[in-house]
Amino acid sequence: RSAQDGDDLAFASLMRQYRRFAEATAQRILRTEEAAADAVQEAMYKVYRALPKFQDGNFRSWLLRIVKNTCYDHLRQQSRRQTVSLEELTEFDDAETSMGVRTADEQENPETVIVQQETMQTLLAAISDLPYGHRSVVMLVDIHGMDYMEAANYLDVPMGTIKSRLSRARAALRDRLTEVGLVPGQA
Repeated sequence: RSAQDGDDLAFASLMRQYRRFAEATAQRILRTEEAAADAVQEAMYKVYRALPKFQDGNFRSWLLRIVKNTCYDHLRQQSRRQTVSLEELTEFDDAETSMGVRTADEQENPETVIVQQETMQTLLAAISDLPYGHRSVVMLVDIHGMDYMEAANYLDVPMGTIKSRLSRARAALRDRLTEVGLVPGQA
């Protein structure tokens, strides 16, 4: 209560109590310590600013929602980026292979590497064009490797919703990639 009334020491104590929980949640979503630390720092700032407006309720759930939303904002920003480094391509290897995109191995020529980078950029642009609900599921399941249940828990939706959104998102991606000639059209 005193943290809510503007006591900075009480707020710092409260954040110490929940910091590991917030960091673990962020790392499961973002998959890197650096990105998770950035997201947690941003989330803590949001909590600090919004704390006076917090109504009596479950603080941990409220904090979790802020951390998750901040992480999803980071994922959205990441999916909107138009450039992809070779390191990022390698990190996406498993997801790309499942979507029919392969990364270049070290022995391939530079032209092949450039074509594959452009393919990845087109794929990421197509993902960023999806509605938020579909995009977040694709990012969590196909890019970050979460299973359906884990994604459902993070988004606080039923597993059937995850499956439905993922199916629709993949169909939309297939259609978009067919339009630009990256996936052969159906005869």
